[in-house]
Amino acid sequence: MAYERIMGLDVIDDQGYKAYRTAMMPILQSFGGAFGFDFRVSEVLLSKTEDKINRLFTIAFPSQKHMDDFFADPEYLAVKAKYFDVSVNSKTIISTHETNP
Repeated sequence: MAYERIMGLDVIDDQGYKAYRTAMMPILQSFGGAFGFDFRVSEVLLSKTEDKINRLFTIAFPSQKHMDDFFADPEYLAVKAKYFDVSVNSKTIISTHETNP
């Protein structure tokens, strides 16, 4: 079983977010993580949050532990602080669930 998260973001700086994705990708891969789907969202018809969402993606790991360890990793947190925190206005965890790889 794999573990997947569906995320919604409000990206406010596309170039900064692109730099974040580039910088974090080797770290993500070292934890066995990968993106599955990635969309730019033009219109949200129904939402359970007040936060805007203009980007939607899935991110998967071999297990929940791999995911938790990735998001707590000091190297990842440094990349996040440098690029993500200034290019993303808000983030929404839409779902986390086990999947069949």
